Amino acid sequence: MMLATLTLAATLGMAAPPATAPAQEPAAPRVSAADADSHIDAGRAAYRRRRMQEAQRHFQAAVDSDPSSAAAQFYLGYVVYKIAEPKRPFHPEKVRAADLFAKAYELDPAFKPRW
Repeated sequence: MMLATLTLAATLGMAAPPATAPAQEPAAPRVSAADADSHIDAGRAAYRRRRMQEAQRHFQAAVDSDPSSAAAQFYLGYVVYKIAEPKRPFHPEKVRAADLFAKAYELDPAFKPRW
């Protein structure tokens, strides 16, 4: 159909019809702070069981859910650091952890972790 319209327009010396705009993707659903809090709670529980990778996944999900959460930033930084602890002093993951700590205290200078 589109080809026929373009051919007819070219034959008659008319401008081609405007192309239709591509369909827009639906906006990502807004995640609540309660979802971030549930990931923080699950991450702390995994940390207490010494399941660092699981804790990291939960804390990352909390940061993804609410990037303005000082708690999510801090706990993710802490677990990232603990996983990287046996590595060399300036390992990139330790630098990442320091950035996460700085972000947490930038968001809430009075933040105190609860384990």
